[in-house]
Amino acid sequence: MRLIIAILLPWLAFFTIGRPFAGIICLILQLTLIGWAPAAIWAAFAVGKNSG
Repeated sequence: MRLIIAILLPWLAFFTIGRPFAGIICLILQLTLIGWAPAAIWAAFAVGKNSG
């Protein structure tokens, strides 16, 4: 479920794993259309690293 959130709402994924500062940075990155893809990849990587 967190992986789906990481792809659709990357900034929210950081808040669910307890990294609010990274979530704010990710939200700023996601606000640009070009930055959404790197934000989603970064969030998916962070969620995967946190779950293991």
